Amino acid sequence: MNILLLGSGGREHALAWKLRESRHLNQLYIAPGNAGTASLGTNV
Repeated sequence: MNILLLGSGGREHALAWKLRESRHLNQLYIAPGNAGTASLGTNV
């Protein structure tokens, strides 16, 4: 499953961190993202 997560704050970072643990996740995109979310998915 591909997911686009919208936001750039700490809440979105926490969501991205938990989503990365899912075995169903293929690709995680974060828009606009921040420096912390860059290691968890692709900032767009």
